[in-house]
Amino acid sequence: MNQQLTTGIILRRTDYGEADRIISLLTPKHGKLSLTAKGVRKVKSKLAGGIELFSVSQISFLAPRAGSEIGTLISARLVTHYHHIVEDIDRTMLGYDLIKQLDKATEDNPEPEYFELLQQAFEALNTREVERNLIQIWFAAQLLRLGGHTPNLQTDTAGNKLEPDKSYNFDFDRATFVLHPEGIFSSDEIKFLRLLFSGNNPSVLGKVINASTLITKIAQLVHFMRQQYIR
Repeated sequence: MNQQLTTGIILRRTDYGEADRIISLLTPKHGKLSLTAKGVRKVKSKLAGGIELFSVSQISFLAPRAGSEIGTLISARLVTHYHHIVEDIDRTMLGYDLIKQLDKATEDNPEPEYFELLQQAFEALNTREVERNLIQIWFAAQLLRLGGHTPNLQTDTAGNKLEPDKSYNFDFDRATFVLHPEGIFSSDEIKFLRLLFSGNNPSVLGKVINASTLITKIAQLVHFMRQQYIR
């Protein structure tokens, strides 16, 4: 029996048969896993408490047999449960949306950074002081960064270094700023975008002066890029 141990985050849980579930997990070493959790819907199931949403769990499983894509869950133990997320309906709904975005954006064997991204997202959602709109735009930026779609935040379309006293618009086709006398982006927005795409976590970004105002100004840019590049 090829029993293995890993850490995982539940992406989806689908009822199967009378008492089973098919669960999809994101792991740092095995990418995505699909496992059958047998009897997990029974009242006395020992597996149920270890496969909660918005949690990090330690699981042991049997790898899929030849010709199958679904393995078998053997045991599950909660390592961290981000319980404050489910205490707020808006944060819960955003959490579901972030999981769906990541699930859609990743291949069968995503890099470990995607696991770390989702874990950081849960930590931010679990911290009530971190604004939801900041978490949302930060997550979109990280999906772009990990997917190799970080915009050019150093030079404009003419190849000139972005200057602090100039204003710019954004060329979505080239993912680069273009100099414009009445541009909507100033050096403040560009500096914040640099921090955003550098991988800083939401708690750090929230400490930036006028962060809420800057988020509002760059939100459309980041979300449009995500829709354009992250399928």
